[in-house]
Amino acid sequence: MENNDIMKLEEVMQYLDIGKNTLYGLLKSGELDAFKIGKVWKIPRKSVEEYVNKSLQSSKQVQSDP
Repeated sequence: MENNDIMKLEEVMQYLDIGKNTLYGLLKSGELDAFKIGKVWKIPRKSVEEYVNKSLQSSKQVQSDP
C-alpha cells in the first residue's frame, strides 16, 4: 500500500465536499470503512471510491423508481 492510498480527513472532506460532522457520522456508522491509529483516522482511498460508487448506485435506483 502506498502513502497516497490512505487519505486524511481533510482530503476526504474536500473530495466528497462534506463537512467534518458529516464525515465523522459516516465513519461512526460504518458507511465509510476506515480505521484509527491512536486518535487519528486513516481512510483508505479504495473505501472512499466504494462509498461514492454505492452512493451513485443508490441515486440511480431512486431516480428509476416510479
